[in-house]
Amino acid sequence: MRVKKLNRKPSLIGWGSVVGKRESEGPLSDDFDIHDKGECFGMNTWEKAESEMQRIALNTALAKAKMGAESIEAVFAGDLQNQCVSSVFGLADFGAPFFGLYGACSTFAEALLLSAMLVDGGNFDTCAAVTSSHFCVAERQYRFPLEYGGQRTPTAQRTVTGAGAAIISSANGNFPRITEVMPGRIVNKGIKDANNMGAAMAPAAIDTIRDYFNETGYSPEDFDLILTGDLGAEGHATAMDYLLGYGIDLRKNYSDCGLMIYDINRQDMHAGGSGCGCSASVICGHIMKRFEKGELKNVLYVATGALMSPSTSKQGLSIPGIAHLVRIEAGRR
Repeated sequence: MRVKKLNRKPSLIGWGSVVGKRESEGPLSDDFDIHDKGECFGMNTWEKAESEMQRIALNTALAKAKMGAESIEAVFAGDLQNQCVSSVFGLADFGAPFFGLYGACSTFAEALLLSAMLVDGGNFDTCAAVTSSHFCVAERQYRFPLEYGGQRTPTAQRTVTGAGAAIISSANGNFPRITEVMPGRIVNKGIKDANNMGAAMAPAAIDTIRDYFNETGYSPEDFDLILTGDLGAEGHATAMDYLLGYGIDLRKNYSDCGLMIYDINRQDMHAGGSGCGCSASVICGHIMKRFEKGELKNVLYVATGALMSPSTSKQGLSIPGIAHLVRIEAGRR
């Protein structure tokens, strides 16, 4: 069994979301805590700007949880930069024990999953999950410098400039709770096109979602929302079609963070958004606000990641995918 039911049902007691200019112009604009008029957040490099986003997001989450950094017993964080340096420089001053993660766009779900399991097991009382991405940083590392002016293919996704942070706690109360998790496994179907990450990640999402419903006996109708992050237009359609073939009909309540964060037609975002900060900012912004309003009570969050690097792509290797699942429910224990 890959599905792990959490007996203590760890609570999400604070969250913070930070985004850049393009994201603040999208459909979810009002749901983010903080946005910048540009992409720099007062810093003199894009890399420093991404670290600053993480710092702001975690401070925002701590403020909502009404606690200080000294309360964090472990922080699980990651980003898309080599060696996860955005997280290292952004969170160093908090003084909390640090675990650096890399799951590509799935990193926020991975951080939530690990935090929740350790709190559920009684190893920690309070953990933080933090991730980020930055469009300009990712373009420089994975593709071409912006000055190159390269043309994007219709299947390409835009790396979100954004960050999300959540505080996971053993505290009782009327908080959203993480009730189940399902670690993903590496799925590689031989896709080599780095400009179509949705196609590369969709098989992992299909694997995790199919196995979840088979193991638990639930049906899609048992959930208010089933949310992947982030397959974009290509991967979203592929996953929905293939799962329908397995008898899992997601047409009524399935969406994708990469499609929600932008108006892909009005903003000319091709296949949608991607990056560690995409689902993190959507979850810690839009989704948590809907929980607060009582609009959502039961959400299945399945974050997907393309486990690639510039070196492997240039060497002609395929792009493995992964999808981690986190179930979030509303209400008091």
